[in-house]
Amino acid sequence: MNERIAQYRGRLTQFWGQMGRKQKIWLGASIGGLLVTIILLTIVFTRTEYEIAFQNLDTTDAAAIMNHLESSGIPYQLSTNGKSISVPSAVASKVKVDVGSQGLVQNGSIGFESFNASSSAFGQTDNEFNVKYLNALNGEVQQLLNGMQGVNSSNVLINLPEESVFLSAEEAKKASASIMLNFASGYRPSQKEIDGYYNLVKTAVPNLAMQDITISSPQGELTSSEVDGALAGNTDVVEQQFQIQRKYESELKKNIQQFLGPMVGSNNLVISVASTMNFDKKYSEQNLVRPLEGNNNNGIILSEETNTSSSTGGSAQAGGVTGTGETDVPGYDAASSGESSSETSSRATNYEFDRISNKIESGPFVVKDLTISIGVEQGKLNDESSQAVKTYLTALVRAQLADSGQDVTNDEVMGKKVAVIAQTFAEGSSSSQASGLSLGWAIGIGAAALALIGGLVIMLVRKRKQRAVEEIDMAAPPKVEYPTLDFDSVNGDSQARKNLETLAKRKPDEFVNLLRTWLVDE
Repeated sequence: MNERIAQYRGRLTQFWGQMGRKQKIWLGASIGGLLVTIILLTIVFTRTEYEIAFQNLDTTDAAAIMNHLESSGIPYQLSTNGKSISVPSAVASKVKVDVGSQGLVQNGSIGFESFNASSSAFGQTDNEFNVKYLNALNGEVQQLLNGMQGVNSSNVLINLPEESVFLSAEEAKKASASIMLNFASGYRPSQKEIDGYYNLVKTAVPNLAMQDITISSPQGELTSSEVDGALAGNTDVVEQQFQIQRKYESELKKNIQQFLGPMVGSNNLVISVASTMNFDKKYSEQNLVRPLEGNNNNGIILSEETNTSSSTGGSAQAGGVTGTGETDVPGYDAASSGESSSETSSRATNYEFDRISNKIESGPFVVKDLTISIGVEQGKLNDESSQAVKTYLTALVRAQLADSGQDVTNDEVMGKKVAVIAQTFAEGSSSSQASGLSLGWAIGIGAAALALIGGLVIMLVRKRKQRAVEEIDMAAPPKVEYPTLDFDSVNGDSQARKNLETLAKRKPDEFVNLLRTWLVDE
């Protein structure tokens, strides 16, 4: 066995000695690359991939999960802050289901399941039961709040007063709740979500009024719109109005930039837009009555009534003597007599007119006032161009203020709302704008620089290889005739070895050249 190993070692040494320098380098590099590839593949295929299964854990939940994983023989990785646990990706889903089914993740709270854990309630006093019930209620509310969007953790403290039959509902103490919420980084709850927190706590705790709930965060107190409707109820509205106004100004600035940018250059233009908007929403109702068209300002006749009456009568001769006696009538024309007639006519007509009922709702977001100021790099606009730009901006302001109620036909008033300023820009601002706008150019220049460096490296490597080949060619000795050995006339390997040793001792240079010739031929 040892002889065979020595034989293999001798052959390997002989094979290595017969190889040239380049062949040795290539062989070593190939073997090294193969070994590195095998090592990398082994690491890749045998490495355990971990994924985060639990995060934002408190110390109690983390300890419970770690004990479960250790007892199950499942490897895990604990994050540096101790709040996240990673498990192998192959068993991550199974671990989540197992941990969830056992209720190990409770976010530091214990709910009503604690009553199920107790085997028997016998032996507990009322005070012990009340304390346990209050802790369970706190835990249930805490779990509900932790399930809300953006809430990382919460602390809940609920105070339930003692019930008494001797106190009326007005005299009895009321329940109260104090809650501390910790939100995710950068999360800002809306007023609608804050009202949801309050309603959740109110409905979860019996006999709890909205004004007896206090919810706070590290940034300050969260107020319900029901408690302070004058302020909290309008928070979202004010924020929405602010966003609408900023978006309007941004779009207007963008349009001006697109129009004037190609003329003077984007780096040579600064735009400022200031607006005032009316967000009032108006409702108006109109009830109009008008005659029909083409009917002589009359309407449709609904009813008409005409009444006509006439009468005729006469008087008989009066008797008596004219005079001043007892039986006489003074000034009476006793002999007069005649006939009388009368006629009466009346007409009543009822008309129906058009009745128009208009309910008008005026939309909000009306621009009340607008001013536009632009700054242009000195020398980019002459007087004529500057006046043309000002005319364009004035027309733009006039169009935007068409429904504002202002006199948009007054050129003097509209001209005061526009300003064109020619000024030399500061170096800092121009350089910052240039750097911000030339990001694409910077990327292109960087890619070109990398390509140039790569080309130079390739050229240097090729030059070095070519120079090495030339040096080898120059160092190669001229072709000479070497002595030959007649192996046919030599019997045995020992004789050939002796001849080679003799040639090496007497003529070492020729012996070396002979070996090189053999290697080249092979």
